[in-house]
Amino acid sequence: MVWAITHHDTLQELLADPRVGKNAQLWTTFREGRLPEGWPLLNFVTVPGMVTADGADHRRLRSLVTQAFTPRRIAELAPAIERRAAELLDGIAGLEGGFDLREHFAYPLPMWVIGSLLGLEQEQQDALHELSNTLVSSSATPQAAIAAQQGLYALLGSVVAAKRERPGDDLTSDLIAAREAGDRLSEQELVGTLLLMLVAGHETTLNLITNAVRALLAHPAQLKLVLDGAADWSAVVEETLRYDSPVGQFPLRYASEDIPVGDVVIRRGEALLASYAAAGRDSGHYPDADAFDITREGARHLSFGHGPHFCLGAGLARLEAETALRGLFGRYPGLRPVDGAQAEPIASFVSNSVRKLMVRVDR
Repeated sequence: MVWAITHHDTLQELLADPRVGKNAQLWTTFREGRLPEGWPLLNFVTVPGMVTADGADHRRLRSLVTQAFTPRRIAELAPAIERRAAELLDGIAGLEGGFDLREHFAYPLPMWVIGSLLGLEQEQQDALHELSNTLVSSSATPQAAIAAQQGLYALLGSVVAAKRERPGDDLTSDLIAAREAGDRLSEQELVGTLLLMLVAGHETTLNLITNAVRALLAHPAQLKLVLDGAADWSAVVEETLRYDSPVGQFPLRYASEDIPVGDVVIRRGEALLASYAAAGRDSGHYPDADAFDITREGARHLSFGHGPHFCLGAGLARLEAETALRGLFGRYPGLRPVDGAQAEPIASFVSNSVRKLMVRVDR
């Protein structure tokens, strides 16, 4: 049994409930070996690292990564992110006619940021992006999902081996050397942590930038507000996170004991699916929930999670998205969607965005 948690208040309560854990051994279906071979979401529930750990183990793993995402470290990244965004916008200037904003701007910016933090080469970044796309796809065959998982572990394993031999000024080298109470990360924990940071560090921000641009182009009055200075870019980012969450749903959490929820009971050993996109459109929590309104007040969302597993990279994602949007519309206020372009949703159980965002610049 898997329960989809779609209401904002219920989701918020369960995300912070100590009776809800992330260790797949709590899940009866997993523990009894009843998952089909090649199940595409298996990696999300078994990858070693903080995303599947609870309690003291989770705190230990999380503390080793926290150093990279302090407000001071994030602020120090701002000038470099602005420079990289400007370089990408210079490249867009040379494109004639319509172009895919996702490919030429929304993807390369966050991938460069997380790639630089982890010390990845450009060819490694591109290969890891393709493999991670397959990993989160709902249309991949079991064989493709297994191959993608194996490819990700092999490539990240080679990165770790190279950094262990020749450490650099990057987070991968820091994690290899880090100690918490005298305990190093195991090899599996290290690779699992890098995998989590890679996917969460670029896939979600890529979707956030894409979804924000798409929403603004579909709501020109809202875009005018921010271009005229009546609202700021942070308001655009927060409303996008609520209105069109970059993570549709994230698997999985598990009940460690029976949990009454309204008129039902989530039984011990059953799984919960956090449906962030649905919670963001919960009309019982947000007035006029289906409207994109950057002047909305008090609209706190759950798109970065809640409780002990709140996203460590939330501050960095916000900085990247605000920088990207400010630079894009500051340079090209006449950006428009290409007439007749189809917005095909990503075939993914996790990512929530479109495969392409075809735009043009009115000069």
